Formats: sequence, C-alpha cells, structure tokens
Amino acid sequence: MTKLIDLVKNNKKIIIIAIIIVILISIVFFMNARSANEESSNLPQKTQTEIKLTEILSCIKGVGETDVMISEIDGDIKGVVIVCQGADSITIKNDILNAVSTALCINKNLIAIYSMSI
Repeated sequence: MTKLIDLVKNNKKIIIIAIIIVILISIVFFMNARSANEESSNLPQKTQTEIKLTEILSCIKGVGETDVMISEIDGDIKGVVIVCQGADSITIKNDILNAVSTALCINKNLIAIYSMSI
C-alpha cells in the first residue's frame, strides 16, 4: 500500500495528464454521438400518405421496390416523385400514373416516375 502511495506521489503529473486525456476523449466521443443523433433526427420523416402509397404501389404487379416523396404546401399536393424498379416498362409506368392520380386526386402532370438504380 505504501508503494502505491509513493508511486502516486512521484508521478502526479503523469496521472493528471492521463486523467485529462481520458476526459477529453470522453468529451469528443459524446459530442460525436450526439451530433450523429441530431443529424438522423433532422432527416424528413415519411408521411402516412407516402407510406401507404409506397405499400400500394409495391403491390402492383411488376412495380417492385418503391420509394415515394410527396411535396405539399399548406396541405395542397404540388408534386409526387416515385422511384421504382419497374419504371422502365411503359405499361407499369402508366399503371403507376393512374394509381397515384386516382389515390391522391391529382393531375397526372404532377407525378414524376423514375427507374430505381439497382
């Protein structure tokens, strides 16, 4: 026990430096973790309409994996972007156009459909 006390007394500067380094590493770690959480919470969340429309479109034969974004201003739909695997087919694209136009009660010229890169 006396050897440990002597060791601490003789190496106070080294121990203080080690404690400071540990504290600085901890601060950097927690700041990075908090920053990552803030970035992920700033991402726009899908609306219920986008989620439901994605589910419906994915059920249409040939559409495949789908992602939907609806642009709204004051509750008024200004545009819809659909990215899906089946968009290379004109028939599938037409089916999507009709489904989205009907589901959202909007003009077809507000709907843009693109092929998903694989």
